[in-house]
Amino acid sequence: MLTDSHFKFCIMKFYYTYVLKSLKDGKNYTGYTQNLKLRLEQHNNGEVESTKNRRPLQLIYFEACLNKQDATHREKYLKTHYGKMFIKNRLKYWHYESSNLI
Repeated sequence: MLTDSHFKFCIMKFYYTYVLKSLKDGKNYTGYTQNLKLRLEQHNNGEVESTKNRRPLQLIYFEACLNKQDATHREKYLKTHYGKMFIKNRLKYWHYESSNLI
C-alpha cells in the first residue's frame, strides 16, 4: 500500500513538459523541467532569457514524464507543427482571457 511519503517521493521524480501562454503577445512557449512550480516562478520573475520580455506567462498545459529523455522528446514534438496542432486541438475549449488558473 502506498503512503503519503511514497506519493510525495514519486511526484518529485517526474519531469514535466509544459506550455506557457504569454499574456503580452498571445504566443506559446514550450519547455521541460523537474520542478514545475519553481520554473513557472522563474519565467514570471524574468529569470528566463527567452521569456523575460513576454511576461506575464500563464501555464496552460503540462504532462508528466518518468524520465528526462521522454520529457525532452515530448518537448521537441510539441514545438513542431504537429505538436502545435495537438495543443491547439487539446485546448480548443479553453480561453485564457476567462481562465482563473493563476
